[in-house]
Amino acid sequence: MNAIEVSNLTREYDGRRAVDGISFSVEPGEIFGFLGPNGAGKTTTIRMLTGQLLPTSGSAKVAGYDVVTERQQLKPRIGVVFDSQNIYERMSARENLVFYARLYRVQKTRVNEVLTQVGLTERAGDKVQKYSNGMKQRVLIARALLHKPEVLFLDEPTRGLDPHIARDIRGIVADLARDGMTVFLTTHYMEEADQLSQRVACLDRGHLVALDTPAHLKAEYGKDEKTTLEDIFIQLTGSDLRRESEVL
Repeated sequence: MNAIEVSNLTREYDGRRAVDGISFSVEPGEIFGFLGPNGAGKTTTIRMLTGQLLPTSGSAKVAGYDVVTERQQLKPRIGVVFDSQNIYERMSARENLVFYARLYRVQKTRVNEVLTQVGLTERAGDKVQKYSNGMKQRVLIARALLHKPEVLFLDEPTRGLDPHIARDIRGIVADLARDGMTVFLTTHYMEEADQLSQRVACLDRGHLVALDTPAHLKAEYGKDEKTTLEDIFIQLTGSDLRRESEVL
């Protein structure tokens, strides 16, 4: 069974199709890069796949559950990290995680496990307001891992982070996949997508314009061995990958 199965998924806003009949599947344990310029429909797609937004038409299953009719069964099986850092900054990382562990009804011992996973054990007692952006991002990932989800959705996990911290976050993501977790990753950093993803899907104006391994995409569309995934994506979408704000 695929970890994610999407068939003709569509979402309309005021008669405009933000996501237009896309279909794809993601295998268990795969890091799947979901790429697109701002306004392409990436965030809308994630919201549908995580049960936060109803599709206009089409269907999708995540971890074997229908995203419309089985949302309650789906929620315990997914973790979500959006690019907004919505954590309680006056609390420590440990206090944040203990609070959410109660909501998820998981044992407190799990808090220590996820702190170790994201490399925050030594600073776990410090208030989050003293943390760097990279450390806050680790807390968000730790929170999403508390209940041991089968599928983890990461929306721009390294946006605005310095290269050293971004590399650490990528290492955490790679480790999760090696341990069998499925990761659905959106990013504007093509080097990141190329390095982490087994396959990437390219979305443009709500349409899926390409889906393959990074190596195959570069071989198919590239002019020579120096062609990068960023070159290919700009070629496919005609878009700058680093516009300032996400529209949809």
